[in-house]
Amino acid sequence: MKNIAEIGIIGGSGLYDMEQLSKKREVKVKTPFGSPSDAIMLGEIKGVKCAFLPRHGKRHTLLPSEIPQKANMWALKSLGAKKIISVSAVGSLKKSLAPTHFVFPDQFVDETKGRTSTFFGGGIVGHVPMAKPFCEEISKIMFGVARKIGIKSHFGGIYVCMEGPQFSTKAESKYHRQMGYSVIGMTMATEAKLAREAGFCYSPVSLVTDYDCWLEGEEVDQEKVTQTLRKNVENIKKLLLKTVPLIAGAGCSSNCADFIKSSVLTAKSAIKKNMYNKLKIFLE
Repeated sequence: MKNIAEIGIIGGSGLYDMEQLSKKREVKVKTPFGSPSDAIMLGEIKGVKCAFLPRHGKRHTLLPSEIPQKANMWALKSLGAKKIISVSAVGSLKKSLAPTHFVFPDQFVDETKGRTSTFFGGGIVGHVPMAKPFCEEISKIMFGVARKIGIKSHFGGIYVCMEGPQFSTKAESKYHRQMGYSVIGMTMATEAKLAREAGFCYSPVSLVTDYDCWLEGEEVDQEKVTQTLRKNVENIKKLLLKTVPLIAGAGCSSNCADFIKSSVLTAKSAIKKNMYNKLKIFLE
């Protein structure tokens, strides 16, 4: 495993140009799970080596269900990244979580259908704990700095991950509100599950663009969403510039990287060689 990057940054809608990165260079990574979403941009933020991966591809050509999540995780791991900051646009399910606000959720519910959300299978069985799915140390650092620099932010809450690519019906949106969920998106659940299996300290940042469609007069409007998205992108860039150096030096009380080591139930001698070689980067 190469030590080219300390932190992986996965960018969602609108976050494709990271001018904050110095010493930029692109690399194409081959993985046992196919190609990642796009070439990975390597660079530094205040001396911290980072790897930036555009989740939907630089030209936004991948639907949420088409994102090669396993390849993305393997690629970042192969570059040496130990921590992941995941940035994505979301709809709000609470009046208090207004467009342009940032949310640092502490839980998620997965409503996706048919996506591959594990590296296990094919002769190897593993069960990683997901009770606390995110790295709280990273989330708390980002939340604290966000508030200091004037970004309206909220710590905690439930991200519900829907299949998409369609937005919610009003019935779905009202149901999600009744369930007490905070924000809704289309990408994070699969990513979080694979990040846990891959041994990353993973923290999501949800950038609110709209009120889904539950609030009368505030239904999803693509033009409004795009305008809000631009402001969110500028704010997340400011936040990354401030927090990446702090995150690089932070510890992890949850031992995120160690979960995988005790989660494999299959004896090494019983795992097929080709399968073990695919996952060796996570298991050793």
